[in-house]
Amino acid sequence: AGKTLKYSKKLTVTATAYTAAPGKKTASGKVAQYGVIAVDPKVIPLGTKLYVESTDDGKSWQYGYCVAGDTGGAVKGNKIDLYYGSQNECLQFGRRSAIVYVLE
Repeated sequence: AGKTLKYSKKLTVTATAYTAAPGKKTASGKVAQYGVIAVDPKVIPLGTKLYVESTDDGKSWQYGYCVAGDTGGAVKGNKIDLYYGSQNECLQFGRRSAIVYVLE
């Protein structure tokens, strides 16, 4: 939205999508919801504030501001899982390259 982000690190990752049952808790104890993403805590520590967008500077899609709040069995290295509210949204998202900005 034209706002300058202050970030300490910029990572290129592979992003997939996940969903969960209402009220389900994540690895960090947060409720699974939009804005809570799964990461490899060896790459991005849980609790880190992030901004995620497409590799074309957000022109094709943006997930936006989020927090590293979950982990997953397949989320290793430079991979993330973005939370969406339905299985259909997850299928529509598929697998995409993304840029993750680790916010200051």
